[in-house]
Amino acid sequence: MITNTHCMHRSALAVLLVTSLAFIGCASTARSEGSGEYVDDTMITTKVKAAMFNDASLKSAEINVETFKGRVQLSGFVNSQADINRAVALAHHVNGVKSVTNDMKLK
Repeated sequence: MITNTHCMHRSALAVLLVTSLAFIGCASTARSEGSGEYVDDTMITTKVKAAMFNDASLKSAEINVETFKGRVQLSGFVNSQADINRAVALAHHVNGVKSVTNDMKLK
């Protein structure tokens, strides 16, 4: 005989299972981001690019910005070491940035 309490327990278990699977699908791994991390990284990239665009001394179109799990990678070609230093400093000051890797080259 199946009681009302037994049905409620089965329903609760089913909801718990579905919820767990949904969270697993959005979880991050060492090589991929969860959906929340992807949105955060997109925002960080946008803020770093905006900071560089608003800095008159940098040619932001020649600096590429990529972010993965809060780690920003800068690449591209710049005119001087001062431009490299400025770009790295701007990136470091963006909220959410954990580290900055400089792969920029001098022209």
